[in-house]
Amino acid sequence: MIDDKTGDRQPGGPSRRIMLRSACALAGTAAASSLGIRRAHAAGYPDHPIKITVPFAPAGPTDIMARILATHLGEALPGNVIVENRAGAGGNIGIGLAARAEPDGYALLVTSSAYVVNPSLYAKIPYEPAKDFAPIAELATSPNVILVDPKLGINSLAGLIARAKAKPNELNYASPGVGTTPHLSGELLKIVAGVEITHVPFSGAGPAVQALLGGTTQLAVVALPPARPQIEAGTVKALAVTGARRWFDLPDVPTMVELGYKDFITDTFQGFLAPAKTSPEIVALLAAKSIEILTTPKIVEQLRNDGFEVIANGPDGLKKRIDDEVPKWRGVISKAGIKPV
Repeated sequence: MIDDKTGDRQPGGPSRRIMLRSACALAGTAAASSLGIRRAHAAGYPDHPIKITVPFAPAGPTDIMARILATHLGEALPGNVIVENRAGAGGNIGIGLAARAEPDGYALLVTSSAYVVNPSLYAKIPYEPAKDFAPIAELATSPNVILVDPKLGINSLAGLIARAKAKPNELNYASPGVGTTPHLSGELLKIVAGVEITHVPFSGAGPAVQALLGGTTQLAVVALPPARPQIEAGTVKALAVTGARRWFDLPDVPTMVELGYKDFITDTFQGFLAPAKTSPEIVALLAAKSIEILTTPKIVEQLRNDGFEVIANGPDGLKKRIDDEVPKWRGVISKAGIKPV
């Protein structure tokens, strides 16, 4: 023992310094052991099937993306990667289930922009976007497109705005439904251009395009993929896309930013996430494999043909998008007077 007054060693046991050194050594050993266990877990991962939850119905953009990712992740890891659709409540049901899953790397989520829109669109949601998930990768985006009936004789966005200002509420626009990014893109257009156009929601992009073709509405705002065949056929006219750049096979259709509307980028993103507290090593592994898959030229071409622009950002990129877009959509929803449900 050590005498507290003199500092001299006394018989009967180890010194406090030795005991402290031993405690630190034990703590270091425990930390190293924990890190070793995590690394070993990541090294042996996966040893049983991985499930990716998609919070929407099959055959939509998010489902398409998840199934392409799952197929190639299963080859890259290797192991079985399955997709489970848990649709309902605008994506909230599936996202909530994924948030409560065991954070072991075997229950993952591929979701859309609904992840960042829903916190402002619903009075209560079963997840906190900044806390309940660990971002893995920002996968891809799809721009929305503003369409008009060619019979109106409107050939530009400026022409549309002039018509809408001359005759408030005479024009109406179809969207795939309340709270979708196409709907909110239409509302943002009304805000920034100072026009009054009536929103007519439908049950999906297909019905919204059909409403325009059938003359039920004069305009439509939808995601680009289901509109492309009609644009190419000339049965609808595309006035603008809402992505960061012009779409590769629609070079004559300008972006909203090009037309003078700064920061008007309202594409629909696809994100890959894991429940919070998932091992950082597993998150890093999944991010690396996902980016490797998405940047393969064959996959880039396949996704482009399906209407996606590959982004392939890692965890930091997806986190930034989430942090940026939650307040952005909150502002749009508030200014548009959309009441949370």
